[in-house]
Amino acid sequence: MTTPRDLLIVAMDRESGRSLERGDLSLVLAGAELIDLLGSEAARLEGDRIVPGYRPAIPDRLLDQAASSLAQEAPYESVDDWLWRRGHGLAAAYLAAFEDEGQLTREHRRWRPFRSDRTVLTDTPARRQATDRWTAHESVLTALATAAGLDGTQNGDEPDVTDEAVITVLAAVHDAVRELEAERQRRALEKAAFDNVWRGPDGI
Repeated sequence: MTTPRDLLIVAMDRESGRSLERGDLSLVLAGAELIDLLGSEAARLEGDRIVPGYRPAIPDRLLDQAASSLAQEAPYESVDDWLWRRGHGLAAAYLAAFEDEGQLTREHRRWRPFRSDRTVLTDTPARRQATDRWTAHESVLTALATAAGLDGTQNGDEPDVTDEAVITVLAAVHDAVRELEAERQRRALEKAAFDNVWRGPDGI
């Protein structure tokens, strides 16, 4: 399994009935992919630029796609640019992969006829592995989950990440998620202002 797959499993298991922002999750998944590529030496960082490295055989299809999409020529791609480019629609891509692999199933709720079926994770070795990694409070997974909107910290302690390249990626992920949230708020304010103008002074 890979860090993005483990992250998605944790996100689906720990959602606790509230909906995570799909855009936030996509950005964090892109960050998780980059961290795995750094760990496998398929990439390295020079400052905030992603430089392709050793190209290993990667059995995971989506992570292999990520490695193949690395910019091959200077000035290369910044971590921030990678998150926005690679992250576009990435959560949906991983969910589709899970469904193709039989890792998702539809939970039928016969006692709620007016609600659609809910997609849930099946009990697989991959799910158990991700759960083990989560319950062990693995620092990188915890930090990524927190960025996605899940409370992964214990007793308020920050995850203990020491690798400088990973710290750079995590900082960029947090910045991108905050930027996306600011954009959502801006659009919501613009929509509210437009609605007020449309209703007019009499509230019609």
